[in-house]
Amino acid sequence: MSNRQDAETEEEQDVDTSHLDDIEDGCGCAEVWDHLSEQRGD
Repeated sequence: MSNRQDAETEEEQDVDTSHLDDIEDGCGCAEVWDHLSEQRGD
């Protein structure tokens, strides 16, 4: 891998996606939006 690819891989690993844990794989952006909107109210 090149240095650029190594850096991109490290950046991807640093991203916290726990706020999307309750969303099924393959859902659309509308479902993601609804889920995040519901969480915002909590």
